[in-house]
Amino acid sequence: ATVRGSSLWGLYAKTCDERKGGMTKIRWGVLSTARIGLNKVIPAIQAGTRGEVTAISSRHLETAQAAAARLGLQKFYGSYDALLADPEIDAIYNPLPNHLHVSWSIKALEAGKHVLCEKPIGITAEDGQRLLTATRRFPQLKVMEAFMYRHHPQWQRACELVRTEAIGPLRAIQSVFSYFNNDPANIRNQAALGGGALLDIGCYPVSLSRWLFAAEPQRVFGVIDRDPRFETDRHASVILEFPAGTSTLLCSTQQAPYQRVQILGERGSIEIEIPFNAPPDRPCRLWWTQADGTREEVRFEVCDQYTIQAELFAEAILQDIVVPTPLDDALLNMRVLDAIVRSATSKTWEQVS
Repeated sequence: ATVRGSSLWGLYAKTCDERKGGMTKIRWGVLSTARIGLNKVIPAIQAGTRGEVTAISSRHLETAQAAAARLGLQKFYGSYDALLADPEIDAIYNPLPNHLHVSWSIKALEAGKHVLCEKPIGITAEDGQRLLTATRRFPQLKVMEAFMYRHHPQWQRACELVRTEAIGPLRAIQSVFSYFNNDPANIRNQAALGGGALLDIGCYPVSLSRWLFAAEPQRVFGVIDRDPRFETDRHASVILEFPAGTSTLLCSTQQAPYQRVQILGERGSIEIEIPFNAPPDRPCRLWWTQADGTREEVRFEVCDQYTIQAELFAEAILQDIVVPTPLDDALLNMRVLDAIVRSATSKTWEQVS
């Protein structure tokens, strides 16, 4: 079967003509020339109908200028503050290193901008709490953590199958997410900048587990192996214990590239082939095994999960509605990550607090 996925996809696929009186586009500014922005997010926003990237910034003017020329952007700035001062920018995309997510997101709010901030929202729950507290001073502004995977039709379908108990009551989730990177200059290998496997990719399996179980884990157990040179967590194996079952995950920054998620119920299962880095140029698929043993392959039309994410965020701004993943969810995710780190140190189960 080939499907378009979900109500979220339907929302994304609306045309501007459906809105009486026309529609205003969100004008985006981007903090930094991070590769995820240049290669994925900016082109994805530009491909949508509800927003356009008009400006980019860097600590070096020539770098921002080169990025703007490459992407056909109107404006470029040699500092983040200069971009935030632009009154013609409505929303900020923040793909800065992890340790700068909270501080610059708060500065963006203080400048009157909506904020889409890359995951993880901070480097600790305490860090994330600073941002959540700051948002209360700006109730008119939208803030969202950029967990793009949730908006892909394959995940909307998987969540629907779980919610309707198409595989019976959910009992277990198994996730693997890994890649190999031992470049000392890469920010993922710099502990002071919030590098390491858990913050970079382990946050995904934690997020999806909480989402699918629709609950918070009661306790966690984590085993972490740290790189002796970088002092970052290069391998992490984790068990999350939920009221209805368990989620086990493995994430690594120094392992063969691989990703897969298996969702196991009492009467069936779901397997997602490319759960996180869903390609924007070819169909994705999952396999749904039913109680009678029938295994159905569900294919999804080509789409860009970054475009869907940007369109939904823009929709929340234009319609003044709640963003798809409120910031409270980001903070709860950080609390679980913190507990995993504590468990690896204490070598015992830790409560999530």
